[in-house]
Amino acid sequence: MDVTVYGDSILKGVLLEDGKYTVNRVWENLLAQRCGLKIRNRSRFGCTIRKALPFIEKDSETKSGELAILEFGGNDCDYDWAAISADPDRDYDCKTPPAQFRSRYRQAIDLLRRSGRRLAVLTLPPVHSERYLRFICRDGLSYDNILRWLGDVEHISRWQAEYSEMARQIAREEHVDVIDLRSVFPQEPEKLEKL
Repeated sequence: MDVTVYGDSILKGVLLEDGKYTVNRVWENLLAQRCGLKIRNRSRFGCTIRKALPFIEKDSETKSGELAILEFGGNDCDYDWAAISADPDRDYDCKTPPAQFRSRYRQAIDLLRRSGRRLAVLTLPPVHSERYLRFICRDGLSYDNILRWLGDVEHISRWQAEYSEMARQIAREEHVDVIDLRSVFPQEPEKLEKL
């Protein structure tokens, strides 16, 4: 079976090791071998649903692949952390506000469905808020200013969980299969950090 995967760095296989980004295709190769799949990976580092729509639209014209898997939300819910660090007293929108996220996700599903593909939506793995905030601030952004804007550090994981839940809800409403990646991870921050 041919499978086309659309997502961000998670499905691309991007890892941060010793301060450098690398691409690890182990998950892709194992899945292909064990399940007899031919995987076409259209995932991109930093990808949002808006950035993916041109690829999805182009691919929907060619009708390649029997199954399409969508994994978005992690970058969509992200903010301009440098701006927040510089001026934490302003209001900011994330890269893809919820209404736009829902609309564009439905558009992607519609494009791929009209091409005759079967679809699945992947939920997001949870994020460890404290570790993520330290990562954001690694190059000199103000931890204190960003934390002040957030209100509390766990706002990061709650906000990201909302985007995962939006993707799940859209899939349900559109009668699309859900691959619940999120449920296999521990929800407790201390257990999650070990992973």
